[in-house]
Amino acid sequence: MSAPSVDIKDILLAESSLALTFATDLFIGKEPASPANTVTIFDTPGPGADLYFDRTIRWEHSGIQIRVRNRSYVAGWNLLDSIRAVLQGRANETWNSTFYGIITCAGDIALLDWDENNRARWILNFDLQRNAG
Repeated sequence: MSAPSVDIKDILLAESSLALTFATDLFIGKEPASPANTVTIFDTPGPGADLYFDRTIRWEHSGIQIRVRNRSYVAGWNLLDSIRAVLQGRANETWNSTFYGIITCAGDIALLDWDENNRARWILNFDLQRNAG
């Protein structure tokens, strides 16, 4: 099973309307100093795996945070809102051999801060229900 961030990266790359390119403006785990406008996916803790008497069942509840950094306050919010539209409520899909029961927002878009270069940084968290089979 891949890290959730890897699967979410592939979902976002498959959505051509977002026009994201991995390692150019879409990153996993670490937000680079440049370019100015970026999307970064972070793995976050979820409530853990469900426990069953059958140990071959691996139904996990994972989390991710998506951070959008942009020179434009409005453009950054709009991009994260478009990402939310792509991910919110996605269900019954398999990515990189992992089945996703559902992806849901765990809150609303929030302004994290303004970085040292005066770029707005927005965040949005998601809960993931997934199963490796």
